[in-house]
This record gives sequence, structure tokens and C-alpha cells, in this order.
Amino acid sequence: MSDSLYRTTMRTHACGELTAEHVDAAVVLCGWVASRRDHGGVTFIDLRDREGIVQIVFHPEDAADAHAAAQRLGAEDVVRVTGSVRARPDGMTNLQLRTGEVELAAASLEILSEADTPPFPIEDRIEAGEELRLRYRYLDLRRQEMTEVLRIRHSINAITRDHMESLGFLEVETPMLTRSTPEGARDFLVPSRVWPGTFYALPQSPQQLKQLLMVAGQDRYYQIVRCLRDEAPRADRSFEFTQLDVEMSFADQEDVFAVIEPLYARYVREIRGVEVETPFPRIPYDEMLARFGTDKPDLRYGMELADLAPVFDGTGFNAFGSVLATEDGAIKGLAAPGGGQLSRKELDQLVQDAKGRGAAGLVWMVVEAESVRSPVEKHLSKEEVDGTLRATDASEGDLVCIVADQIGRANVALDGVRRNLADRLGLIPEGEWRYAWYTDPPLFDWSEEEGKWVANHHPFSAPATDDLDPKTAKAKAYDLVLNGFEVGGGSIRIHRPEVQRKVFEVLGLSQPEIEEKFGHLLRAFRYGAPPHGGIAMGMDRIVMLMAGKEAIRDVTAFPKAQSGSDPLTGAPAPADDGQLRELGIQVIPPPAKEQRPPIGRE
Repeated sequence: MSDSLYRTTMRTHACGELTAEHVDAAVVLCGWVASRRDHGGVTFIDLRDREGIVQIVFHPEDAADAHAAAQRLGAEDVVRVTGSVRARPDGMTNLQLRTGEVELAAASLEILSEADTPPFPIEDRIEAGEELRLRYRYLDLRRQEMTEVLRIRHSINAITRDHMESLGFLEVETPMLTRSTPEGARDFLVPSRVWPGTFYALPQSPQQLKQLLMVAGQDRYYQIVRCLRDEAPRADRSFEFTQLDVEMSFADQEDVFAVIEPLYARYVREIRGVEVETPFPRIPYDEMLARFGTDKPDLRYGMELADLAPVFDGTGFNAFGSVLATEDGAIKGLAAPGGGQLSRKELDQLVQDAKGRGAAGLVWMVVEAESVRSPVEKHLSKEEVDGTLRATDASEGDLVCIVADQIGRANVALDGVRRNLADRLGLIPEGEWRYAWYTDPPLFDWSEEEGKWVANHHPFSAPATDDLDPKTAKAKAYDLVLNGFEVGGGSIRIHRPEVQRKVFEVLGLSQPEIEEKFGHLLRAFRYGAPPHGGIAMGMDRIVMLMAGKEAIRDVTAFPKAQSGSDPLTGAPAPADDGQLRELGIQVIPPPAKEQRPPIGRE
């Protein structure tokens, strides 16, 4: 029996590591009281620490003082117990626990800390609301389920460092205080006391700094880095997040893929026990949108989108014909295997869901033995119905869903319908992990909100060709998708200052703005910049997927709530007047109706 990793001056072992090989050993354990039971004068407690739970037996005849002290124990009291390990009696083993073959016969008990009654039970089957769990996150993290999540996160970080260092990458830390630049999301600003009236920005990513490391000749860089963006939180996004940041010199996109693919296959193999085939599929961006309606499709099931415009060319059905008459009108559809079983109420809900995603509506067809059933069947010719079934590869018992609208709205609506139906009809296979890259996205996108062209990825992505027409230019950029989630994205970077200037000009920046915001980068490029590229991988999302969770809050030790507040500490909170005076800041209170009550305070 080897010595325990967890031995300290106060204990010999962790609770969860005792097994049959420890029988007859004298041990000292420390932990939290998970439960207490009394049977015929004998008291049992389950003692918990990070490594698991072990049963402790207090017998009044063997250890009267310890037994008497055990009567005072409450849930979550912290104790130190000495005793000897023995095998559980026949028929009393619990094979669901690592420690289920043994128990500790207590000889002495010391109460190290008494606990108030916790606001919710510390157990994996928990019904407490998220706000309460986050307010008492230190209690929530005692649950074995949460400990396992943190282990997965630790394992992913350890695997990452092992992989990157084996390939010659150098881990370099970049600063948390930098300057604000127009890179996409809104920055968090930090006022400078030393330079009144000026602000640092917390990094959205180390994008420019890792490029400067390439100019500095460091060749291969990586960092597991915290990043911050002042944007609305959602299930798979938060104010602060962790990414694997990677940059390489003298590399093209296939070199980046060659670094990332074996790493992400290794995550699945070592954490979920599933082999993933490499290389991952590469799908051009335009093709991905055409086939799935989204740039982050779930490839574990079919239901690919079909272009139905040729089928309805010259149609007499005005709802379709009027759409095709517009400049960017489209008619697209998909077939859901077995979807014909859905009730009329469920089909009507699909229509409402499509409208909720911006589409004008949705037409459905249930394929029957000799015909189709649809609210619009009388408006469609037999040729149009037959052509639709051929294009969507629909057969008897299937459901066909059609959206006629502007191409972008049709794609968004059918992407939602596809995911909805796959889940409702049980079409998503368990234990399958499907990665894919998209490649060749647009270099620019038109922003209706800003009324100008913006970078599709960020303004440092290299154009695929000499074409810088914002309507047609493509980027040497790529995203990695897993089971319907974007898990990372990157690009080959611009390394020539004249090309970078031209891109900034397309984005509407004046020469003074370019110099003021990006002069340091352009100046560096004049001193010999190698061709380089990289990627940023969202670590929170891959942990979320590996742990089988639905939100990154569930895989973060101390997350913010959906509102962006921190119920544990009460952040964000007002600064006192002295701090504000020192920083030269005056706070203008919002209108009364916009004020929120204090956060996380009892």
C-alpha cells in the first residue's frame, strides 16, 4: 500500500481513496459530514472530501467518547476522525462508491468547525435555483458533480499544455491592461489614476500581442488566457472566458489544423473514451450555409437543407412566386425522418418557431403513402410536390418543412427547425462527436446597425486573394465546429503593412485613426514580419461539451449569473466617492426606472 498523495500533518488519507487494500490500516481522515444515521445505538456518518465519501462507524462500546461526540454532529460540520479500516459486513457493500467495500471504525473524533444549516442539500440531485447556488457557490462546489467538472477542466488544461509543449510551442503571458481598439465586441475599460482621463482596456483576446510575438521571432506561441468582452451573456458565452491562444510563424491554415486536430481528438479520447477520426472535414463557408443554414452545424444527423427554387420556378403559388421575384429571395426545405408522427398542434408550433426566428412563415408537408398532407397542398402542382420530395429525399412518414424568404432569414429559420426536430424526434446519436472546419468565409460583412462594412472575423485576417471588394472578398480564416457549437476560430494574418492599411480603409478608418489606434502594429510590420497565423479555441465550451452540460456557467468555478451579476460577491458594485475622486471620475446615475437593486445581498 503506497503512501497517500493527500497526507498532511492532520490526516493520512483522503476520504474517497480508501479501498479494500487499506483494510486493517490505521488512518486519520478530515472532511465534511455529508449525513448521519443512528441504528440500534450505533452511529454512522458519511464523511466527504474532494476525493469522495467514506462511511464512518461510531460504536459506543468501542469508542464511547467518539460516539458521544458524534451525536452532536450536523450536516457540513468539519471533523477529524482516527480509526482503523475494516471490510463492510456481508451484504452491506455499496459498489457504486469507490469506498463501498470498506468503512472506518472510529476511535476518536475532533470537531474542527461547526456549520450552520446549509441553504440547500449538498448532493448531486439538487433542486435549488441557480441564483441561490451561485450566491453560495462554495457550497455548490462541494458536490461531487461539480468536483468532476473541475477535474475535466483541469484535465483539458493539462492535456493542452502537454500537447503544445511537445510541438515546440512557448507559453508566453500577455498583459491584462492594454488599449482599446475596434476589434468587434465592446471593451471593459479600466481608468488610470496615474494618467487622469485615460483608460486601459481589458483584453478581448491577445490578438495584436501574439502577432507582435511572431514579429519578435518567437515562432510558436500559446497561452491559456482569460479574456473579457462587455457583451450580453448567454448559455455559451460570458463576460469573461478562457481560450487557448495559438500563433505560428511561416505557417498556413493546414499547419494550424495539424496542431489543433490531434489535440481535440485527444480530448474526446481521454475524457469521453471515444476515438475521433482525423483529419476533420473541411467545408467551405458558403457550402456550409447552403447545406445547414448555419456556420456551426450539428453533423451528427442528416436533414440537410435543399434548394427548392428550381422546383418552384414559374410556380402559380403566389406566396412562393413573389419571394423568387425578389433579388435575394430563396425557397429552401428539409425532410425530417419520421416527422409525420407530429400532431397538428406540434406542426403549428413549428410555424410559430420559424416566425420567431425572423421568417415570414413555414410550409409543412406530411408524406403519406400516395400523397402529401399540407395546408397548401391544393396550391401546388403534382410536379412541384414530386420535385420537393426528390430534392429533400423525403419518403413516406417523413415531414418536409419549407421556408420561402430572403436567403438569410430562410437559413436562420430552417437551422432552428432542424435542431428542434432532431431533438424532438430523437435523431441525435448518443456518444458521437463530429468535428468540422469551415473555410473561406467573407472578409467583410455589411452591418445594418452601424451602416458600414465590418470585419467578418477581425481586421487582421489575411484576404484569400488580391480582391478587397467588400462584397466579394474572402478571408484566409476558419472555424472549428463540434456538435453544433463553435469551439474555436482563427485565420492566417496580414503581415504586410500596405495590405493592412487597405483593409483598415475598407472598414472606414481614416489615416489619422489608423495611426492612432494601430500605428504600433504597422510600425512593427516594417521591421520584418514573417507570414503567420493562428487560432483561439474556446476552452469553456469544450469543457461544457465534455462534461455534458448546457451552459458554461455550469463548468466555471465562480461564474456570473445570466444577468451578468455575481450573486456571491455582489459585483458589480458602486465605488466609493474617494476612489472616484482619485480617478477623476463622476458617475451620472441612470434614470430611476433603469436602476437595479443591490446584487446578491441579503
